[in-house]
Amino acid sequence: MSQPPIYILDDESQVLSLLSDIAQCVSFETKCYLRAKDLFAEIEVFDKNSVLVLDLSMPEMDGIEVMRYLASMTVKPSLILMSGQDVGVLHAAERLCAAHHLEHLASLKKPIQITEFQELLQRHVARVSYRCATTLKEVNAEFEPYELLFAIKNNQLELFYQPKVNLKTRGIVGLEALVRWRHPTKGVILPDKFISIAVYHGWIGLLTNWVIEKAVQQEEIWHRLDLHFPVAVNICADSFTGLSLPEQLMETLNAKMLHPTMLTLEVTETALMGELSTSLDILTRLRLKGVGLSIDDFGTGYSSLSQLHRLPFTELKIDCSFVTAMLADAEAKAIVRTCIILGHELNMLVVAEGVESLEHLDLLQEMGCDIVQGYFLCRPLPVEEITSYLKTQNTAVLEVCSEN
Repeated sequence: MSQPPIYILDDESQVLSLLSDIAQCVSFETKCYLRAKDLFAEIEVFDKNSVLVLDLSMPEMDGIEVMRYLASMTVKPSLILMSGQDVGVLHAAERLCAAHHLEHLASLKKPIQITEFQELLQRHVARVSYRCATTLKEVNAEFEPYELLFAIKNNQLELFYQPKVNLKTRGIVGLEALVRWRHPTKGVILPDKFISIAVYHGWIGLLTNWVIEKAVQQEEIWHRLDLHFPVAVNICADSFTGLSLPEQLMETLNAKMLHPTMLTLEVTETALMGELSTSLDILTRLRLKGVGLSIDDFGTGYSSLSQLHRLPFTELKIDCSFVTAMLADAEAKAIVRTCIILGHELNMLVVAEGVESLEHLDLLQEMGCDIVQGYFLCRPLPVEEITSYLKTQNTAVLEVCSEN
C-alpha cells in the first residue's frame, strides 16, 4: 500500500528540507510550501489520510488561520503542529483543532527532534493501515457512517456501567463505563460495531471526549447521592498524542469538584506500545495529577518488561480471553497466574475480566487476584439500574450477584 502524501508548511527552507528528507526515509511523498497561499493555490482537495505538518508562526497567513480554512474543506488532512514559542501556544492550537473537528496527530516543539518526527510518521503509517483494514467492516455495517457522527453530537449514545469487585472485601470498589449506541430504529448497538468506524473517520476524539464528560457528570450525580465509586473509561491510543490531555481532564474534573482519583483511564496494551515515546510524557503527568491508569487487555500485546517498568500504571487488567479459558486450558491458567505475579511485582492492582462462574472466582482468589469483573458478578447496566444496584453496597456483592 502506498503511503498518503505529507504536506509541510513552514517559512524556513532549511526546516522544510530537513522534514522532507525524514519523511521520504519513511517512504512518504512530500510537498513543501513556504507560504500558506501557495499551498491552497495548488491543493483544492487533500488526499484521504494525508498529513499537514503546520508551523503556527507563518507570515501573511498564520497557522491558526490555516486551521480555520481547513475546517471549511470537505477532505481535511491530519495535523502535526509545530511551534518555537512556549508550550501554551501549542496547547491553545490543539484545542482549536478539536473545535474545528480537525484530527490532531501530535505537537512538536522547535527545534524538531529527528527521531521523534520519524517515530511519529511511522505510527501514522500503522494507523492508516488499521483504518484501511476497517473499510470492509464499514461497507458491511448495519448503519451509515454519518449516523454515528449524528449520534455522538446529538446524545444518542449512553454509558452502561459494570461493577469492579474486591475479592477480599467482596464489595464494589469501582465501575467501568462502557459506551452503547441506542439507535432510534436498530436498538442498542455495542461498541465493537462502531468504534472502528469512529477511528476510520477521525471521530474517535469526539467520542472519547463525550464518554469522559458523561462519566464525570454521572460521577457528580452519584456523589450527591453519597455514592462514591471511581469510574474507569476506555481511551483510544490516539488520545495520547495531544499534550494538553492532562490539563483538559483536570478542567473537566475541577468543574464538577471531583478528585482526580475518582477517574481511571484504561488503554489497551497493544495500542499503547505503538505510542510509547509520545505517551510517556502524558501518562506521567496524568499520574502526577492523581488520575488512575490501567493497562487493559494485558497479555494480548507485545510489550517488554522494560516498557512496562517505564510506564506509570496503577492497574493491570488481564484479558478476558485468558480468564475465561483458564479452567480448561493449562496455558491460559499459567498466563493468568504470571500476570498476577507480574502486576504485584510492579506495584499494580490486578483486575481479572471475564469472570463467568464461581469456579473462576475461586481460582482467581487462590491466585491472589485483587479485583474481578464479569457477567457472573453483574452485567453492564444502564444508569438507572446501576444506581439502584450500588445502593445494595451494604450487602456482600458476590452474594447479591449469585442470586441474579
